[in-house]
Amino acid sequence: MAATLGPLRWWQKWRRCLSARDGSRMLLLLLLLGSGQGPQQVGAGQTFEYLKREHSLSKPYQGVGTGSSSLWNLMGNAMVMTQYIRLTPDMQSKQGALWNRVPCFLRDWELQVHFRIHGQGKKNLHGDGLAIWYTKDRMQPGPVFGNMDKFVGLGVFVDTYPNEEKQQERVFPYISAMVNNGSLSYDHERDGRPTELGGCTAIVRNLHYDTFLVIRYVKRHLTIMMDIDGKHEWRDCIEVPGVRLPRGYYFGTSSITGDLSDNHDVISLKLFELTVERTPEEEKLHRDVFLPSVDNMKLPEMTAPLPPLSGLALFLIVFFSLVFSVFAIVIGIILYNKWQEQSRKRFY
Repeated sequence: MAATLGPLRWWQKWRRCLSARDGSRMLLLLLLLGSGQGPQQVGAGQTFEYLKREHSLSKPYQGVGTGSSSLWNLMGNAMVMTQYIRLTPDMQSKQGALWNRVPCFLRDWELQVHFRIHGQGKKNLHGDGLAIWYTKDRMQPGPVFGNMDKFVGLGVFVDTYPNEEKQQERVFPYISAMVNNGSLSYDHERDGRPTELGGCTAIVRNLHYDTFLVIRYVKRHLTIMMDIDGKHEWRDCIEVPGVRLPRGYYFGTSSITGDLSDNHDVISLKLFELTVERTPEEEKLHRDVFLPSVDNMKLPEMTAPLPPLSGLALFLIVFFSLVFSVFAIVIGIILYNKWQEQSRKRFY
């Protein structure tokens, strides 16, 4: 069932009112509530949304760069343009990313992504898509839509090219999601199917109107919706309960091209803090976690790597190995000499 956006203007007006401190804007908020246009209900209790500017990005893209003072960092072939940030151009073998420098410690949140994918490639001759991340590590280039494999956190993929030749029932472009504790690899040959939480078809290429994706995380409930039809309505895509994501991870987006290519553009990223009422029982259940997981989904346990040996430990291992080798050689020589003496005595 679609949820009305309305067409984004009311949301912007309502959020400005909600974040205001002065009495006049609060009065306007009360008028909105009285008119039946109040906050959405999420679970039990009302949800209030506040724009978090330190985790958001919009034109004219101030605070984007490569320096330590920037809130957002570019990587690879990503470029800042006047109307968008281009992660990759419509050229082969390009890779780019955009990462927030500030870790997010919000408990419940909603990320709205305004993006555009377009290019000269015809049907099934374009790729590869883009990803939106909420992960422990940032600025780590790799093969998974421009990010590292075996990531720790949440990845949402807008995959525009089908790698699995035998698949028939899935229509691309396709949106999917994956939660990883660092033990899983993204299977490119099967388009991530073995590890996906869910997905839906999303025809997003070469459209002449705005395309949006929203990722909402409330009370351990992950919901992904899209507005890609130009109707200003959210359409359901993925809904997964029991998703456990730690706080303190980073938001980012990345893209990669190979033999096939597309322009992958991000127009805005807007993160909203959701203030949700919880019962005492929910407070106990929704305690902080330290490793991503999904209820009723078995993720392989992470095996901690052995710490590197110190110089002293390495010296002792080599020293005692040599001593043992010399001792074994001496014992072998003694036994060999005794055996020769016994053989000579039997001969005479």
